[in-house]
Amino acid sequence: MKRTLMTVLTVAVMAALGWFGFQYQRASHKPIELQVDTTARRGSDMAAPSSAPSSASSAASKAAPAPAPAATTGQPAASGAAGGARGPVGVEVAKAERLNLTEEVTAVGNMRANETVMIKPEIAGRIERIAFSDGARVNKGAILVQLDSSVTAAEVEQARAELSLSESSYQRTAELAQRNFVSGSALDQARANLQIQRAKLKLTEARLAKAVIKAPFSGVLGLRNVSVGDFVREGADLVQIEDVSSMKVDLRLPERFLGQLSKGQAVQVAVDAFPGKSFRASISAIDVQVDANGRSVLTRGVLENPEGVLRTGMFAKARVALKTHTDAIVVPEEALVPVGNDLFVLKVEANKAVRTKVNIGIRRNGKVELLGPIAEGDLVVTAGQLKLPRDGMEVRVIDPNRRPGPGGAPTPGGVGGQGNPASAGEPAMG
Repeated sequence: MKRTLMTVLTVAVMAALGWFGFQYQRASHKPIELQVDTTARRGSDMAAPSSAPSSASSAASKAAPAPAPAATTGQPAASGAAGGARGPVGVEVAKAERLNLTEEVTAVGNMRANETVMIKPEIAGRIERIAFSDGARVNKGAILVQLDSSVTAAEVEQARAELSLSESSYQRTAELAQRNFVSGSALDQARANLQIQRAKLKLTEARLAKAVIKAPFSGVLGLRNVSVGDFVREGADLVQIEDVSSMKVDLRLPERFLGQLSKGQAVQVAVDAFPGKSFRASISAIDVQVDANGRSVLTRGVLENPEGVLRTGMFAKARVALKTHTDAIVVPEEALVPVGNDLFVLKVEANKAVRTKVNIGIRRNGKVELLGPIAEGDLVVTAGQLKLPRDGMEVRVIDPNRRPGPGGAPTPGGVGGQGNPASAGEPAMG
């Protein structure tokens, strides 16, 4: 039974293989059968002279596409054919320049007056007179506020009378002590009372003087917060005075620049209130500590404000000049070609783009400083780098203001008056 089953399976497998082989042979011989039919048709056409014209036209129509390849005829390929010779690659270039660049760090901060004080009374009292106007400019020592001092003035007169009595008592005691009518302790007691009365008079006079509040320095007053007749306590806010002849600007700079900061460095300050105007300041002090939270160091700059246009609290945008690079070689930033962790530029030498590794320094206004083998006047590619996959490819300098016209024919032009010759068959670039 098993032998019969194996025989049936073997026969089925052989039949299936034979059928697949037949189909494969039929599919592989199909073009040969078509070629045979075509050949037979051509033979029959030659044998029958009466059908020669129709057969000839049919053969001509079938054979027409045959002479299409241009490579076998030695003729140049069509302009649209893929893989044809394109000639030098058209690129835009720029000339390396020599400039003086200043390395700067930008920061934001707040403006502060050179001196600012909130005027406050040291004694309590009722305001008797206000001797200033809001926003007025005053000189040092000018009277600002007068408090009611009638009680204090009476205390001063009392202290003076007591002092006069103490002086007379001391003189009599001193005369009696010389005659040995009083003891030495009585003389000491009289002398102590005299000193107490003198101190009491000074205290009352000082209290009386504090009833008149004066400007501690010359400056501009703010807006007053009190009126005549108000009773104010010690430390109440009356009016703010600021010395705005010069201003301070406090900036927080990253700690990595601490080693490049020093007193006297130039700072350019701009404020939103005066767009387009820059104020020159200089660093006057650097904080002794570095902020551990923001990793920044507080730096203070000072600038003159003779017109008084700057105010405390203004938002300031500052640029601190760290150092100046003289005779720096700069090119447009578009010339840089990053490859991995390195930067390259394509330098044009003898109509060929040579890849040159460079290091960069300061970036400023679309220009970048090159620290590499690029000299002043060298041409570097600024557009068309993607069309130069290999080093040393031949290039053709084109004018960015003159793009190729219709049909792909480039128009004459040049870049910066350079005399780079064009490729054969092209007009020389200006």
